[in-house]
This record gives sequence, structure tokens and C-alpha cells, in this order.
Amino acid sequence: MSQKKLGKQTIQLQDPPAILSTYSIVGVKEGEGPLKDYFDIILEDDLWGEENWENSESKIQKQAITSSISGAKIVPEDVDYLFAGDLLNQISSSSYSARDLQIPFFGLYGACSTMAQSLSLGAMSIDGGYAEYVSCATSSHFSTAERQFRYPLEHGNQRPPTSQWTVTGSGAAVLGKSEKGPFITHVTTGRVIDPGLIDANNMGPAMAPAAADTIIQHFKDTGFRPKDYDLIITGDLGELGMEIAQELIEKEGYDISDNFTDCGVKIFDNESQETGLGGSGCGCSATVFAGYIFKEMKSRNFNKVLLVSTGALHSPVVINQGATIPGIAHAVTLSNTK
Repeated sequence: MSQKKLGKQTIQLQDPPAILSTYSIVGVKEGEGPLKDYFDIILEDDLWGEENWENSESKIQKQAITSSISGAKIVPEDVDYLFAGDLLNQISSSSYSARDLQIPFFGLYGACSTMAQSLSLGAMSIDGGYAEYVSCATSSHFSTAERQFRYPLEHGNQRPPTSQWTVTGSGAAVLGKSEKGPFITHVTTGRVIDPGLIDANNMGPAMAPAAADTIIQHFKDTGFRPKDYDLIITGDLGELGMEIAQELIEKEGYDISDNFTDCGVKIFDNESQETGLGGSGCGCSATVFAGYIFKEMKSRNFNKVLLVSTGALHSPVVINQGATIPGIAHAVTLSNTK
């Protein structure tokens, strides 16, 4: 058994890498929400000078990556690997960013779980001695995701009560060796869990069982208890998915009610901004992590956080064929001490 392996799904990093810097960029609507003061750039419009939304998303992600690299006081040539992905076909936003940056690239698809997935693989690469610096990033855009996964934007359809609002934004981080945290100390890799739902406008309940499964397994593997964390935060379950996940976790004997929330719940004021049950998309947990969580940890308002990015692993083709929507959730422990 590996010395770093805990239980079934968790790795305890032997020499935990530090998060050297982060950078977050969000769209107009996100910049009007409760976390607006934490983001590095708030766009004035969602095209950001580009001819189409897809180009805009790639530009947003590339800017987040390059700015986080500058924040770490290194240059792109110093970065050993880029771990990045997004929601678009063939992760095109990330691939075009990687083309321009010319950093050795691992393209990831974990749907909206991609931020924690990239942090997991990046941390493992550094702890394993395979890299000195890695960049971890993801992005989403309301307009690109909505027209790919649901309806053409020109359709102007009424949004159902269970819908969530895809976040326009990107978050990026640079990992490396340092004696100053925050550090990534544990990685819990999720399993694919399928609750059998087929409604592409009801993502939270589709992902909630996977989030609960990963969090429960994390506690079992590590021996940590909910009270060991200042914050346990899922990626984009929204209000309904968060409620379901909490209920499932508490059935297994873990009371997380005091310190549990969701990035999709935090990023918008759902009532005043008319965002349904909350935010969603790869950029949801990415921007909340790179903006809110990282800065609160640097300020020592949080000392230990469990970030659990969640994803719905479906495509427009399989949904139109009547397939169910499997979920995935990956967790990383962020700690100010090793």
C-alpha cells in the first residue's frame, strides 16, 4: 500500500505544495453579486472585445492563467505543466489558451468539477517530484454553455424553477514549493454516481449524491470530522442540490450544518439577480476558490477548507437520446499549515 494513500480514495501529500498565487476574472452579473470585492477583474461586457463568446471565454482563461503566473513571480517558461479544461466541445477554450501559452498541457474534462480535478493532479505532480511549478485553471461562460447544453440563446425560453445560472468567469492558480501556505494537503478523488435524473435544467440534484459520496469518503479515509474545517464548500449544487447533499451526508452521521455552503449559492444573490437556484459551470467553483476562498485563507479568516468541485458528466447528444446524468465530485483539503 502506498505510504501516501489513505483508505479507498484519498491521498495525503507527503510534502504538500503551496498555492503560490491565484487570479479570478468574472462577468458583469457575477461582478454585481455578493462576492464582487474578491475578484481581480470584473468585465464590462461578456464579449470582452471579441467577436464571439467562445473567443471571449478562451481570452478570459488565458488572462487568468498568465496573471496568476505573474503573481507567483515566475514566467510561463518556468511552468512545467498546465492542467486545464472547460465545458465546450473538445475543451476548446483551454486548448486555444494552451496553444498560445506553449506550456506542456494536460487537457481535462471533469465538467464543473474541473477546478478541484486540476488542483488534485497538479498537487500530486509536484509532491511526486515531477514538476516544480504547475498552473491549474478552468473557465465557463454563460452564453457558450447555455447554447451548447440547453437552448439557443435566441430562443428566449423561460427558465424553469430548478435552473441555475452558468457563471461567466475563470479562476487559475499556480502551485509550487513554499513554506508559506495555503497548502494542498489531501486529495479525495470522486466516483461517478448516477441518481438516474434526465433533466438538463436540474443539475444540482444530479450532482448531489456524488458530492455527498466524496465528502463521506473523505471523512472515512482521513478520520477528519466536519468541525476540523472552517468551511466545507461544494462547487455548484445550488440551493436544492446543497440541501439534498447535506441530508445524505447527515444520514451517514456527519453533521456539516454549521460550516457547509456551496459556491453556486455564494456567488449570486439569487432573488435580486434572478439566477434561479444559484450559479453553475466550471467557472463557479474556480472563481470562488481563486477569489473568495484563497483571499480569506491568506487573511487567516479560514485556516482549513474542504473544496469539493462538482460536475454533471453529460453531453447534449446523450441527453437528447434520453440518457441519465451521472455526477462526479473531487475534493481537496486547503490548509494554512502542512
